Amino acid sequence: MSSSKQIIAHSFKLLLISVTNLEKVTPLKEKISIFSEKIMDRPEALKILEEMTQSESLLRHARTVELVMEALGAAVGEDPAPYALTGLLHDADYEMYPDQHPKIIVQKLEELGEKEIAHAIAGHYTKWEVPRLTMMDKCIVAADELTGFIVACALIRPTKIEGMKVKSVTKKLKTATFAAKVDREEVYKGAELIGWELSDLISFIIDVLQDHKVELELT
Repeated sequence: MSSSKQIIAHSFKLLLISVTNLEKVTPLKEKISIFSEKIMDRPEALKILEEMTQSESLLRHARTVELVMEALGAAVGEDPAPYALTGLLHDADYEMYPDQHPKIIVQKLEELGEKEIAHAIAGHYTKWEVPRLTMMDKCIVAADELTGFIVACALIRPTKIEGMKVKSVTKKLKTATFAAKVDREEVYKGAELIGWELSDLISFIIDVLQDHKVELELT
């Protein structure tokens, strides 16, 4: 099965899960009372990112998580635009303000009226104990650490992301010394939050990265 067909299959699966858990989702009226509907465009978001981030590895991480979040947004039947921007900006302040991350980018987004994106970024690490009120809040947890880990796995392979198997990623997850800074607990919690098997989430992310392997220099 081609990677694009696999992504579509995963999307249908997550849609079914979302419908099953519909009663657990925050009511629309409550969401509207908490968040604005303002959505910045990507060039504006990219400018914010580049003003605070120079590291090539962090810029690539931002782009990979952006792509995965965009795909997840489409998979759950929501507007992928805010998902993508959340992925792009989730670590925007990390390089310049590591001790204040993510407070700086969250504050900036709130000032711009991007409250939904700001809230998702504020809670993209579960140990910060920010309540996850929307599916987007959950998806950024699912995407962040695991996407970074899969890229790390790809970079040590001769063929990079091409031909990567789920079992090779799960095996590396059990090797504590590999990509040791990746919080394994967050990886497992992320899959749990969106109601997916970890293997399905890994496969989904691999497919997304394979579709953009040239741009991401993962060939």
